[in-house]
Amino acid sequence: MRPAAELPVSTLPVTAEPEQRATLMSDVITITALIYTDSDAADRALRDVAMTLIERGFRLAGLVQHNTARPGRSRCDMVLEELASGELIGISQDRGPLARGCALDVGQLLGAMQIVRAALDTGPDLVILNKFGKTEAEGAGFRPLIAEAIEAGLPLLIAVPWRNIESWRLFCGTMAREIDLDQLTVDGASLSDALGLDLRSDETRDPAIQPLMAISTRH
Repeated sequence: MRPAAELPVSTLPVTAEPEQRATLMSDVITITALIYTDSDAADRALRDVAMTLIERGFRLAGLVQHNTARPGRSRCDMVLEELASGELIGISQDRGPLARGCALDVGQLLGAMQIVRAALDTGPDLVILNKFGKTEAEGAGFRPLIAEAIEAGLPLLIAVPWRNIESWRLFCGTMAREIDLDQLTVDGASLSDALGLDLRSDETRDPAIQPLMAISTRH
C-alpha cells in the first residue's frame, strides 16, 4: 500500500461541518495566483493544499497534476486528478521515446475541463487549477473555466509560472492577488493557513499566520 501522502488527494475523508466551511470561505479573496519557477514544486504544493483542505472538510473542485517518470523517455506522463470526482485523466500524448516539445493531449484536457465544469454547478468551497500555462497564455486551455469560476463567484487558486505572469495579468487584471511560492513554507498545512483557510478558532490560531491578502507580493 502506498503512503497516504501519495494517494489521490480526493480519496481523503471530509470531516468538517458545512457551516464551518461557508464561514471561512466568505472571507477569502476570490482569485489567488501562486507564482512559481519550479513546476514540480508548484504541483506538489497544490496537491498538498488540496489534501489539507479535504482533511479540514472543504469541498473542492478542479485539477491537480501528478507526474510519472517513464524509463527511457525524455518526458514524464502527466495525469490530472479532478478533485470533486477523484477521476484521473491522462493528458500526455505518446509521441515515442525521443520526442521533444509539448506532449499535451488537448482532447483529454478538454475532457477534464468538462468534468470540472459540471462540478462547478455543485457550489464547491474552492476551485483549484494546476496551471496557467503556455496554452492559457496563448488564449486557450483553462481560460473559459477560469472565467466560469469567477462568474459563479467561486474562490479560485491557480498556479502561474513567472514566465507567463504578464499574460496572466493581462487576462485577470486586478482581480487576483499574487503570492510567490518561494516565499512560503511548502507544506500543505502552512500553505493553507497562509491562504486564510485555517479552520481553528481565533483563540487557537497562531497570530503569526496571516491570511494571504496580508502578504500579497503584488502592489
